[in-house]
Amino acid sequence: MRLIDHHCHGVVTEPLERAGFESLLTESDRAAPMGCSMFDSQLGFAVRRWCAPVLDLDPHAEPDVYLARRRELGADEVNRRLLRAADMDVFLVDSGYRPGELLDGPEMAAASGAQVREIVRLEAVAEALPETTAAGFAGAFAAGLDLAVAGAAGVKSIVAYRYGLDFDPLPPSRREVARAAGRWLRRGRPRLDDPVLLRHLIWAGVERGLPIQFHVGFGDPDLDLARCDPLLLTGFLRATRDRHVSVMLLHCYPFHRRAGYLAHAFPHVYVDVGLAVNHVGARAPAVVAESLELAPFHKVLYSSDAFGLAELHHLGALSFRQAFEAVTGAWVREGRWSAAGATRVGELVGSGNAERVYRL
Repeated sequence: MRLIDHHCHGVVTEPLERAGFESLLTESDRAAPMGCSMFDSQLGFAVRRWCAPVLDLDPHAEPDVYLARRRELGADEVNRRLLRAADMDVFLVDSGYRPGELLDGPEMAAASGAQVREIVRLEAVAEALPETTAAGFAGAFAAGLDLAVAGAAGVKSIVAYRYGLDFDPLPPSRREVARAAGRWLRRGRPRLDDPVLLRHLIWAGVERGLPIQFHVGFGDPDLDLARCDPLLLTGFLRATRDRHVSVMLLHCYPFHRRAGYLAHAFPHVYVDVGLAVNHVGARAPAVVAESLELAPFHKVLYSSDAFGLAELHHLGALSFRQAFEAVTGAWVREGRWSAAGATRVGELVGSGNAERVYRL
C-alpha cells in the first residue's frame, strides 16, 4: 500500500534520555507519576512490539533495553532506520512548530529516502513578520505568506489551539484587521490568538488557492477539546464551498464520525484519522473502520501527525496499513467488497487522494 503522509512533523536530532523519550509518547504535558511509565499505553506497547525489531531487538523489548539500544545506535541511525521502515513516498511536513529543533525538509528527505514537501503554518508566518504597523499588518502578512508558500503543498491553521473552531466564519474587514493588529502589537507581539487576526490569516490562506489544513479533535492540553469539534466549522465550510479550495480536517478523533459527515456533505472537505491511529494502538482497526463509514473514499487520506520520534512515522504507516488490510480484508472475506474494490480504495486513501488534492 503506497502511502503519502499528508501531515506530519520533523524528528529530533539529539539523543534522548528516558524522560525526554516518554514525553514524546503522550499529548500530556506532565510526566507519569513516580513508578509509572508512558510505555504503559497503547502507543508504548506498539513501540516495543514493532519498532524494536527495526533496531535489531526482539519484539516487546523492555523499555530500558529499547532505550539503551537507541542510544547505542545514535539519533542519526535510529532516524534513518525508522523513517525508511515507514516506506513513505512523500512526507508533507508542517515546518511551523518548534523550527530549528527538528530535521528540516532536506534532512528529512535524506534520512527517509522519500520526497518532502512543506505545509506552511499560517500563524508561524504572522509571528515571524518583521516590524510592522497596525495599518501595514495585512500587507506585510500577504507579502510574507506569498514568499512562504512558494513551492509549498498547502497551508495550515491551528486556530483550534489559539481560539477554537467556533470562530466567525466570514473574513474580517480591513478596519477590523488594523484594529486587531494594533492591539496585538501594543501587547508586544505575543502568541497570536486574536480571533480577528486568526480569521484574517485563514482567509488569506484561502485566497492562495492551496489546500488548507485545520487541526481538529484531540491534542495537548493547550486546546479546549469542546471547541475542536469539526461541526463548529459548518459556517466556514458553507462560506468556502465555491472557492475551489480543499479543506483538510486533520486527526478528527474523537469526532471522526462527525468529520466523515462533513466530508460526505461538502464537496471540498477531506478527512483523516492521523494522530489517533498511533495512540489507539491495537484498537486502530476500529478507528480506521469508523473513518470509512460515511466519508466518500475519495475524501479520506492518510496522515500520521508524527512529531519528534521517528518511531511515530514508522508506527503510523505500519498501523494504518495493518488496520486498513484487516478492515477491508474482512469485508472482502464476507463478500461485502470485492478484492479489486478494496485495492482501489487502498490506492485512493493511501496516496491517490493526496496526489490529486495537493497536486503532487
